Amino acid sequence: MHTGQDRRHFGHLSPLQPGPGGLMPCDIWAAVRFFNTEGPVIPADHYCIDPLERVDLDGILTLIRQKKYFVMHAPRQTGKTSTLLALRDRLNSGGELRCLYANVEAAQVVREDIGAAIRIVLSQIVSRAQAILRDNSVLALRSEILDSEPPGSALYEFLVRWSGASRKPLVLLIDEIDCLVGDALISVLRQLRSGYDQRPELFP
Repeated sequence: MHTGQDRRHFGHLSPLQPGPGGLMPCDIWAAVRFFNTEGPVIPADHYCIDPLERVDLDGILTLIRQKKYFVMHAPRQTGKTSTLLALRDRLNSGGELRCLYANVEAAQVVREDIGAAIRIVLSQIVSRAQAILRDNSVLALRSEILDSEPPGSALYEFLVRWSGASRKPLVLLIDEIDCLVGDALISVLRQLRSGYDQRPELFP
């Protein structure tokens, strides 16, 4: 058994030098890559091919340039989320667009409660926008929209005002939308459809 004082010695040692008792200090974040079988791939951690090489990237970019909606449909665990995340990073690195990925699976638990589902969807968008796009304006915007708009138009109004305030066109990638149930799903799809003619100036 080694004491706390022994363990503190590791902080002053090179990774190649053994510590007390011949133990090797290690960096848990320096693990070798491995094959991932659950969740999206992280190239720094997992053996993988570029997710964007598995899809018709030129076709997807053409759809975006044409301001069209599109659906990515495939069986489970085939790389849909990994592809969406890679596409987000690709678009954001180009400098011409602001792209956000949001996973709305959490809204499934509220079933057909439209108000609760919309609040969850907006929370997912706001949280990701703050973390990925460093856009903190969405927090106050969400609160204002939820205070002033009914659930049946809150998502639409949020996206209209957020897009209008953005210096670059917004691209919104929504994952797990088919987890929404009944009226909640219909409301989200209707609100997304209602802004279709306003893209890209006032809608993603």
